[in-house]
Amino acid sequence: MWPFIKKEFFHIFRDIRSMVILFGMPVAQVLLFGFAITTDIKDVDIAILDNSKDNVTMELSNKLVSSGYFILNENLKSNDEIEEAFQKGKIKEVVIFENDFAKKLKKEGRADVQLILDASEPNTANMISAYTTGIISTYSMEYIKRNQNIPVAIITETKMLYNPELKSVYMFVPGVITIILMLVSAMMTSISITREKEVGTMEAILVSPLKPIQIILGKVAPYILLSFINLIVILLLAKFVFAMPLNGSLVLLLAESILFISMALALGILISAISKSQQQAMLLSMFALLLPTILLSGFIFPIENMPVILQLISHIMPSKWFIIILKNIMLKGVGMEYFWKETLILLVMTIFFIVMSVKKFKLRLE
Repeated sequence: MWPFIKKEFFHIFRDIRSMVILFGMPVAQVLLFGFAITTDIKDVDIAILDNSKDNVTMELSNKLVSSGYFILNENLKSNDEIEEAFQKGKIKEVVIFENDFAKKLKKEGRADVQLILDASEPNTANMISAYTTGIISTYSMEYIKRNQNIPVAIITETKMLYNPELKSVYMFVPGVITIILMLVSAMMTSISITREKEVGTMEAILVSPLKPIQIILGKVAPYILLSFINLIVILLLAKFVFAMPLNGSLVLLLAESILFISMALALGILISAISKSQQQAMLLSMFALLLPTILLSGFIFPIENMPVILQLISHIMPSKWFIIILKNIMLKGVGMEYFWKETLILLVMTIFFIVMSVKKFKLRLE
């Protein structure tokens, strides 16, 4: 038995892939889960509309920004700028101080602060509201102590945009659509070329007059239609079962979805081209797409709360950009002018994966 056990150890140690799976993957998953899964908030972009511009509102604004939880992204001049600030997609909260804030606090013993939040991610919106309210309450206590314990109250009023009832389904449906389209499309195509090789039909394809780009497009075309049908079913369920709103253009939503499906299918073909077996292709699809799509796309956990390195990695996740597009169309009802950058990124990714697939497939032909 002992020589046999030693032989198995030697086989494992010589196989780099086995060593990576045994030791590398657990470490990577612990680090990924440890840093990505957090309920804390930090560096949240906010805007402030200060209608009073007195010493108290300035102090309160400084308290919010210096807390480490918020970053002042913009100083608004009027209520008309609020909607546009949210539609740009960067702002998560707008803090509004009423007119004569300090004067009312001193004479009437109370003043009002309105908090307007982007509730397309209800859990995050609740946390941001709680953090802001806590900082304002702390400042209120400090103000009372500074003014000989004269009782005053800073009243906060909260308004939730895009999801006033704070339904969690508004957050989960765009994420679920993204995950299903990404995984199903990529996994369906990732086993296509390896399956041809394993069942022995690759020779027939190789001797055909088709060029590599034609073979790849031929592989992708049927799956585009099948994935599009899958998308329609998901959208119908979201609309009639979960009452998910569609405030934007349906045509634009379908066009963006076809682009994302094409990107996912091209990625699946690339995985298939570099894989030696169906099993390897399936494992690559699951481990390279499933966990990163869930953790680093902003689907469940806010990206701005993660370490900088994970934020940088999230930029290469196609699902991150598609979720932004879905929320802009379905919840905010905005047009292409507000997410053309995300669309361009998906288009570039699609072209890149197709080119890489053709290149890798040519290498296989040789």
